[in-house]
Amino acid sequence: MVEAPGNQSQDAPRPLRHLSVYLVGLVKGRLWLKVLVGMFLGLIVGTLLGPSVGLVEPERGLLIGNWLAFPGQLFLATIQMIVIPLVIASVVRGLAASENLEQLRKLGFRVTSFFVVTTALAAAIGLWVGSVLNPGGMMEGLTLPATGTGAGAAATMPSAMELPQALLGLLPGNPLDAMVEGQMLQVVIFSIIVGVALVSMPEEKSRPMLELLDSLQQVCMTVVKWAMKLAPYAVFGLMAQLTTTIGFKAMLGMASYVATVLIGLLVLMGVYMLILRFLVGDSPSAFLRNTRDVLLLAFSTSSSAAVMPLSIRTAEDKLKVRPSISQFVIPLGATINMNGTALYQAVATVFLAQVYGIDLSMGSMALVVAMAVGASIGSPATPGVGIVILAMVLQTVGVPPAGIALIMGVDRILDMCRTAINVTGDLLTCRIMERLAPDQAPLGEP
Repeated sequence: MVEAPGNQSQDAPRPLRHLSVYLVGLVKGRLWLKVLVGMFLGLIVGTLLGPSVGLVEPERGLLIGNWLAFPGQLFLATIQMIVIPLVIASVVRGLAASENLEQLRKLGFRVTSFFVVTTALAAAIGLWVGSVLNPGGMMEGLTLPATGTGAGAAATMPSAMELPQALLGLLPGNPLDAMVEGQMLQVVIFSIIVGVALVSMPEEKSRPMLELLDSLQQVCMTVVKWAMKLAPYAVFGLMAQLTTTIGFKAMLGMASYVATVLIGLLVLMGVYMLILRFLVGDSPSAFLRNTRDVLLLAFSTSSSAAVMPLSIRTAEDKLKVRPSISQFVIPLGATINMNGTALYQAVATVFLAQVYGIDLSMGSMALVVAMAVGASIGSPATPGVGIVILAMVLQTVGVPPAGIALIMGVDRILDMCRTAINVTGDLLTCRIMERLAPDQAPLGEP
């Protein structure tokens, strides 16, 4: 397929969207359906091996469950392994796609502001839905996980004296250390600095680095393609292991929590569609129809980073977004726009506070919103990361992080759903930025 030149010269490296060829086959092969089938088969097998039915001894059932989960653990490890180089290459090349520093400054401010506002809104929706539906009230009589020593103590926030040093700590003194330790916010800041530097350089000087990053992206997407072949087996094994461990009845008992999160995500999707209709003027039904494939793939993979090329292709071809906008917004959004994850963290915090009988004050709820925004900005776009962030949020407001054990069993399906919402937010942002920048050349024009 021949790419439209847009605002790039003929000698410029190919945009990230050309890597969508790795993902188109997964869409045509209905990966999302295979994942759902694997999930339900995993529930059935796990129920047969678990304590609810007891076809095998508990120890043998756990052993079988651990081996069944091996493909799932391999899938998660592979995605986590590749996400940092993929994000670095994508953010840097996305910034380099901007025509000039002035456009980059305006677009960066608008995009970041929109991401922060919508993430805070998503967390507030999660708190509201969790408080209204009160899912924790349906868990009376449950044996709670031990909180451990000091687990319920709230973490302290940086003081005014410590704040300047904390802000300086966001700049990676050693980028390699930040990559090794998985400090995604520092990695993104480093990538932004490199990208801005490349925009400031003459094209003949920046082209070799961009070509190297293009090759790195292709390597990453090849590994992602290999990992995606494991996705149905991964979901099957992880669900079988979890059901084997806790039993099907215990998972049914979490139905109120799952329903609350899903309702919150639907409310957030409704807010997105209202923004699209009244701020951009687009038809929500047409938007959902045009983005269906990439949303289903995001649901299947639970990784917004893995579907970035298809997201960019969808934004440019179906949503008519300029490459200079899509190639900046999508990679940045895959890293810092985690609205679905923020909503999930808020609902989970309210749910566990209700389970443990902890009354969250208005100040604590405001802190949950602030923590959800900050944690989402720095989180990697990989499966299962929401649980890690949730532990930090819980610790901050004094809810025992040990309660995470209650919701681990149902996190897989929720992770898939919130990833689809995250990608929806990225695509919506592309349309809004396109609408707010009418002074630039239309898509495909020099």
